Amino acid sequence: MGTIRATTADLSKPTSTSSSPVPTTTSTSRTETINGSHEFKIGGYSPSKGIGIGKYIASDTFIVGGYAWAIYFYPDGKSLEDNATYVSLFIALASEGTDVRALFELSLMDQSGKENHKVHSHFGRALESGPYTLKYRGSMWGYKRFFKRTQIETSDYLKDDTLVIRCCVGVVKSQTEGPKAYTIAVPPSDISKHFGKLLESGKRTDVNFEVDGEVYAAHKLVLAARSPVFRAQLFGPLKDQNTECIKVEDIEAPVFKALLYFIYRNTLPDMEELFGLNSKWASTLMAQHLLAAADRYALERLRLLCEAKLCEDVAINTVATTLALAEQHQCLQLKAICLKFIALPENLKAVMQTDGFEYLKESCPSVITELLQYVGRIGEHSVIACGHGNESLDGGMNGRRVKQRLH
Repeated sequence: MGTIRATTADLSKPTSTSSSPVPTTTSTSRTETINGSHEFKIGGYSPSKGIGIGKYIASDTFIVGGYAWAIYFYPDGKSLEDNATYVSLFIALASEGTDVRALFELSLMDQSGKENHKVHSHFGRALESGPYTLKYRGSMWGYKRFFKRTQIETSDYLKDDTLVIRCCVGVVKSQTEGPKAYTIAVPPSDISKHFGKLLESGKRTDVNFEVDGEVYAAHKLVLAARSPVFRAQLFGPLKDQNTECIKVEDIEAPVFKALLYFIYRNTLPDMEELFGLNSKWASTLMAQHLLAAADRYALERLRLLCEAKLCEDVAINTVATTLALAEQHQCLQLKAICLKFIALPENLKAVMQTDGFEYLKESCPSVITELLQYVGRIGEHSVIACGHGNESLDGGMNGRRVKQRLH
């Protein structure tokens, strides 16, 4: 057997000859106050007098900071030496706890409406010894001589023989957080990716829609989960009996395709990638149609996404039709953006020459009155909320029809 030799070193401090850096760990102590309040109404104050010194009326327990609390009201006082001259008021720890630190506020509420409440509070003032510490269940904080009985009976604190007491409790808790003993990278959710692949695969589809000559397959449960309109159409009392091919009117095929994309993926599609739309004008037109479709199928997130996109892309040759759309679908922010844009002196004349403006006058005449009010109020230094000036989409588009098709 060989001999094992060992040497010892001073481990009380790191050696300066170490080639690797000395690891440093950290921890953080956090202290927070968890606040809560309780209102305690004491009806029939007069009959409670004479209950006896040291006897109390207790509120129901209430929870603040993970502990139960109760308010104790002594109509004849808590101490014999006061000879029932004062009422006493206390807050007590009503659950198990050791060294529970807390701030308190006890208030006798003025019921005249003048808000001259009688308040005794720890909150909002410096405490030399910090928050009050309750050692065990039943520990109390309060006042043996909270108020003279004779004064209560002639005051605004007593109304209809009822007193109202409000108690605020702030439980002070501290915890120390050290470094985590693990580092696990959690990837972001990719559920929309999986649902998107489900749509693309066409597997297990059980409903078809014919839209403008195109047929789209989908899954009833997915549609019903995402849209209350689809839910009623597919599973409601008046559901479509023939789900082999439901015909959809007044929506163009690319719009319905984008609608399905959102339902499965919860995001707007890339218009250029999905449809080859590579101009601002075409993207704006798609957003207009998609907003209307989102409103039709009660897809609020999609509606807001389209509204935000239209706010960003407001321009002379599309703003009038966008304004009409905003009015018809109650998109208040979008409507305000369009009104301010059109009312600018450098934009007004150009917008009025578009076919979209003619459509606006015919379909939403009340908006023209609002526009005139904007024009009257706007000043020389007005700033468009969207911040896009009078940028035009695909110059020279003023002659286009209002209800342009997407393909």
